[in-house]
Amino acid sequence: MTYGFVFLLGILVVTAGLSLAFLSQRYWFARAWRFAGRIHQPALRSGIRAALLSLPVCIALIALSAMVSNWRGTVSQGHWWAPFLGPWLSSSICSYLFIKLIAGADWSWRRLRSAFSSASHTAGPSSVGAEGVNHSRRYFFQAAGVFAGAIPFVSAAYGFVGERLRFEVREVEVPIANLPAALDGLRITQLSDIHIGSYMPVAQVRRAVGMANELRGDLAVITGDFVTGRTDPLEDCISELSRLCAPLGVWGCNGNHEIYAQAEAEAAALFSRFGMKLLRHENAEVTWKGSALNLIGVDYQRERTRDGRRAPMLAGLEPLVRRDVPNILLSHNPNSFPRAAELGIELSLAGHTHGGQVRVEILDHRWSPAEFFTHYVAGLYQRPLLNSSLLTEADAAAQPHASSFIYVNRGLGTIGAPVRLGVPPEITLLTLRRA
Repeated sequence: MTYGFVFLLGILVVTAGLSLAFLSQRYWFARAWRFAGRIHQPALRSGIRAALLSLPVCIALIALSAMVSNWRGTVSQGHWWAPFLGPWLSSSICSYLFIKLIAGADWSWRRLRSAFSSASHTAGPSSVGAEGVNHSRRYFFQAAGVFAGAIPFVSAAYGFVGERLRFEVREVEVPIANLPAALDGLRITQLSDIHIGSYMPVAQVRRAVGMANELRGDLAVITGDFVTGRTDPLEDCISELSRLCAPLGVWGCNGNHEIYAQAEAEAAALFSRFGMKLLRHENAEVTWKGSALNLIGVDYQRERTRDGRRAPMLAGLEPLVRRDVPNILLSHNPNSFPRAAELGIELSLAGHTHGGQVRVEILDHRWSPAEFFTHYVAGLYQRPLLNSSLLTEADAAAQPHASSFIYVNRGLGTIGAPVRLGVPPEITLLTLRRA
């Protein structure tokens, strides 16, 4: 897969997304315009239509302002229009798609029925019966269209208001191979995917930090994505995170959005300034009750190079992995887990997925959009520790059935649609146990 192909594919995806956004907004504009036409009072009708005509101008000005701010790199605490525009765009596009799917099903049914009737036409059909069927079909698809069109708006409203900021504490015990007795019961507090900005104000980050401190963890980690883009207040985010309290300190790693915001080095410098440590392909020994563990951190692990080839995960990490003490890896991308297990890393902590932000349950099967790009959506997963090709005889004898674990945090913030449904934001307390 060449870089040119990847670039072309990206252009096609962006074009399709913009086209879908345009078509959906044109559809809703036309619906609102026709609705205004049914109003009998001339003044009210004219006022509504004037407001509708002003909307495209306002949206264009907002888009231009956002582009200028991003070009200048102007830091912003958020935009007044974000709580309205984000939920509207996500729900209106989904609603438009559902309505068009129902309309497509109606069209297909009519074509199939017409073809079937023509093929089996041996006598004149009953006009009353046919009309009755047509009315039933028409009412069914009309009701289905209204219902399907309403679902995204109701869901988006609930996901934005009800679940987006309903922080949930999860406590998990992780069995670690060859864990020293002194480290049994060590508590690690994990936050991830803050995405401070319009949909995650500073006050909410402060609230999450307060909830995390109440857990009294011995070690605190943040696994990337402090911001979404260049204009988000990175310093405010890291300043609030520095309020985390843990005897063994506060540690972190960068996420992919630090790459997009060109803020990887700045994040590391701010961590240092506020008395924390952001690990960038480096390790540190942490000692607790006389026993040590090896803490490793890496920047976001890309899965493909710029020319589209598959990139090696955790390249060059072997010298940082120790055999004499347990290893904990901070890696934003959970897809680095298979390689981490091969390297002999007992525990990986990740984020990135947001748990998919939306989880749907169909016939007792739970599905999340994150399943399209990872097997590790949210929660605790395990693999055999150390690949057989890398095992020494001493390793094999010491831990023949040992497992490597990863915990994927659902994160605090959102990306894309500012909603969560069935996937509340998460603050995690992990307790290490002797396997």
